Amino acid sequence: MAGQQAGKHALVFIFITVLIDSMGLGIILPVLPKLIATLVHGGMDDAARYGAWLSFSFAGMMFLFSPLLGNLSDRFGRRPILILSLVGIGIDYSIMGWAPTIGWLFLGRILSGFGGASYTTAAAYIADITPPEKRAQNFGLVGAAFGIGFVFGPAFGGVISGFGVHMPFFAAAALAFANALYGFLVLKESHLLENRRKFEIWRANPLGALLVLKRFPIILPLCAVLVLMRIAHDANPVVFSYYTMEKFGWGPSMVAWSLVAVGAIVTFSYATLPRLVTRIGERKAVYFGLMGGTLSFAGYAFSTQGWMIFVFMLPFGLMSLAMPAMNAIMSREVGPKEQGELQGALTSLGGLTSVVSPLLLGNLFAYFSSRHAPVYFPGAAFLASALCLVLAALLFAVIRPVARAPS
Repeated sequence: MAGQQAGKHALVFIFITVLIDSMGLGIILPVLPKLIATLVHGGMDDAARYGAWLSFSFAGMMFLFSPLLGNLSDRFGRRPILILSLVGIGIDYSIMGWAPTIGWLFLGRILSGFGGASYTTAAAYIADITPPEKRAQNFGLVGAAFGIGFVFGPAFGGVISGFGVHMPFFAAAALAFANALYGFLVLKESHLLENRRKFEIWRANPLGALLVLKRFPIILPLCAVLVLMRIAHDANPVVFSYYTMEKFGWGPSMVAWSLVAVGAIVTFSYATLPRLVTRIGERKAVYFGLMGGTLSFAGYAFSTQGWMIFVFMLPFGLMSLAMPAMNAIMSREVGPKEQGELQGALTSLGGLTSVVSPLLLGNLFAYFSSRHAPVYFPGAAFLASALCLVLAALLFAVIRPVARAPS
């Protein structure tokens, strides 16, 4: 079977790939607000606006290139696409480490969005080697890798930044290149020749990829739920650093350790809770996840002291139930020849969502933190995220997925 062909190194490689992606993000989040503010000679509200456009650049590239990588992996296999994506990420971090101006930061984020689209192929690889009943658990391992990256990324960045503010980027580049070499040496192909299909450019562009979703009617309303979840989830990378610096006066070090705490909670949750999905069912898992995220974001919005942020981090761990369960539900709706195409479309949809969410959430924060706001309320973006999750739960309640027979 495909899982046996992939070998014992497959999940380890996927785990490390996602880990390096999230470490790169975790390394830069604590220092990025101050760096942007310095480069643009402005305050935290100005830095948040530029930060929103940096996130927009990253997400826009993911939206454009995720379906291309997904479809290429359906045609040529997962292995070469994953390895080339890692090389691209290494080049990106190298450029960002050297960046002397904010323009170079934008270039780095653009290239990072292209390389970050490797998640598409990683998800398809997992679908290849995992039976349907265990996909939620293995998708949960990917989430755990993302959480671990958020533990080690900020902590590692804080330590190594003592050698210079750009050093963390060079370290992340070295990790990406090392993982690409590891994959080249040990990773086996998971996508069997008989399951490969002809590459068609109309299916490999973002709009074509989204149109493909029409062939799976139950996936369309599920995508609406996923969009609301993604908008809410993006509040953490888009707003968290700016919010805690603005409202509680935290510096980069305190932001870094708070992100370490978030990463530890997410890691523990993704490593343990998705195993409950088979026991409680995928639908209940989605509801529990949405409930935990709502409580966490609403708590952030109305926190009056910094220590409260750490308390409201805890229910966010329940989100580790929702994402893997949603991915497992949707992956059952397509056959083995279409997993890469589906994951490419979903990643592209996530990229499109993340194009919108930085501008929406970042500017909500910037506006309600500025002197022009009718009321000072920097938590507005987190409150909006909580409302998105409530709406997602209401919409999910009326959707009844029925798994399609494999083709």
